[in-house]
Amino acid sequence: MDEVTWAALTAVLTAIGAAWTFYAFRNRGAASGLRGAGLTLLPPAAWMTGTMEMFTEIGSSVVDWATSIVFSPVVWAGIVLAGISVVLLGTSAALRERAAGGAKEPGSGEVRGRKGSGELPPSKGTKGEPVIDDDLADIEAILKRRGIT
Repeated sequence: MDEVTWAALTAVLTAIGAAWTFYAFRNRGAASGLRGAGLTLLPPAAWMTGTMEMFTEIGSSVVDWATSIVFSPVVWAGIVLAGISVVLLGTSAALRERAAGGAKEPGSGEVRGRKGSGELPPSKGTKGEPVIDDDLADIEAILKRRGIT
């Protein structure tokens, strides 16, 4: 589009904005009228700074890109390959986590696995006698003194 076309578009948008601003001031009050005035000044500002042309070029590029995606079998093949890649990577991570299942990670010195896997610590007491955790021994003694078992 040439310079005259941009100037005409700017003039039309500004005239529509001015009409709305006049209506807003008369019927809706000062706040709505000032908001309309601010919006009315945007098209001339965009024309003077060249951003109106820039946004239409960006829009045109996005439309060209989108139509090339929709109608290109090569692009669809690439999208399918990307999807397969994501599925394979996710499956690999799940299998690695499942296989680790508490085994030590080489060189890390820490045990891998899920927290709260339901495994109990090894028993310390003899058969028939309750196992008391060392941290809970004081609480157990207080409960016995109060007659709570």
